[in-house]
Parts: sequence; C-alpha cells; structure tokens
Amino acid sequence: MQSATTIDASEVAKFEAMASEWWDVTGKFRPLHMMNPCRLDYITEQIAAEFGRDLTGPSPFKGLRLLDIGCGGGLLSEPMARLGATVVGADAAAGNIPVAQIHAAQSGLTIDYRHTAAEDLAAAGEQFDVVLNMEVVEHVSDPQAYLTACRQLLKPGGLMLCSTINRNPKSYMMAIIGAEHVMRWLPKGTHEWAKFITPDELQNLITNAGLSVVDRKGFVFNPLLWSWSISDRDLSVNYVTASVKPATS
Repeated sequence: MQSATTIDASEVAKFEAMASEWWDVTGKFRPLHMMNPCRLDYITEQIAAEFGRDLTGPSPFKGLRLLDIGCGGGLLSEPMARLGATVVGADAAAGNIPVAQIHAAQSGLTIDYRHTAAEDLAAAGEQFDVVLNMEVVEHVSDPQAYLTACRQLLKPGGLMLCSTINRNPKSYMMAIIGAEHVMRWLPKGTHEWAKFITPDELQNLITNAGLSVVDRKGFVFNPLLWSWSISDRDLSVNYVTASVKPATS
C-alpha cells in the first residue's frame, strides 16, 4: 500500500515536460547549472564539517549514504557519487529518471535512481546520513508533512540541506519576472510566488518536523559578474539551510 504523499501533480508535470533538457547548460535548466558550483560548495562544506571529512582526500564521503530528493537529471547526485557517497536519487517525475540513469552510466557512475516520493521511502524504512532537499519544498502540496518525511529519512545525527526561494517583492521580480519573463531562463509558470517560503517560515517548519537548524546562508546572483556567491546576510531571494536530527532520536 502506497503512503500518502505531498506530491503536487501539476508541479511534477512542469518538470517532467523539461526532463530531456537537464544536462543542456544553455537550456531551461541554465539557472541551475549556473548556481550549481555555489550549491556544491555549500553542500560539501556542510557535510565535511558535520561528519569530520577532509575534502582534499580521496573519496571524502565514502561510507555516507545520501539521498538526493527531487534529483532531476542528477546535477547534485553525480558530484556526490564522485566524492564517494552511496547515492540514492529520487524524483516524483518519472521522465527524469531515465535521463539521470543514462547520464550517470555515460559518466561511469553508480547511482540508485528511483521514481518515488519522500513519504514512500520513509514508509519503507529507508534512512540516510544526508538528505539533499534542494529547490523542492516550494513545489510540494504540504511543506510540513514533506519535511516531516525528510526527517524520518535521516539517521540519528543525520544532516539535511534544504534550499528554496524567499517570498518578498524582490524574489517576485528576480525569480518570476526576471528569470521567467525577461531572461526566459525558465518556462512561464515554473514557480508560483505564493508558494515561496520565507527563511523564518522554513526554520519553523523544519523545527516543527523535529530537526535543529544549525546554519543558513543566501545564494546571491550578481548580474554584473554573471555569477553566484554564498552570503552570510543576503537571504532575500535564494537561500539554503542546514539542519540536523538529534542523535538520540
């Protein structure tokens, strides 16, 4: 019996329609490709700090089981596998999975890609040292239930990294008007501003799910340098949180 999920079918359909373009750096996922080095810097540094790993050594994440929920074409799953983690990539859009599988095979990487939901993985008793939950929470029907499922997927002492988009006039101008209408980086309607989540709202949701937020940073786009950077203070549009599950739970 399948568990209840927080999947929003209309949101899944948007990304499934773009599945073939995941690895096209000039296509509809260009914004993610541009942001990815910045995201990876944050992710790798947080994992290394939490689990005492040396990023300069070979396979620094060896022995860590990692879930990339909403994995898409594998833009984060692949670098995590290269760093030695045992990776499960899960996505609610069935069309993303073969794209991710083919690219991983072409790259010589072993990644367990699955068409499934966080709730189904939790119901099956799956657990991970790390859950990557990047740019997903603004697309689900019930963020609280979804984040609670993500907490269940963490081993005691596990780490969740969760990024999303702030909800304010600036994010409307940047993420919707700018990215979808002016730059046409994304199809119109990819994001719904009303579903964006403020940093304080996300912190409350994560806390209510039973995790402790230990860090949050902004991902800031500089249109003059055409580059992304991590900011301690500017969480006005894109931002990310790190949270841990109590070791005794």
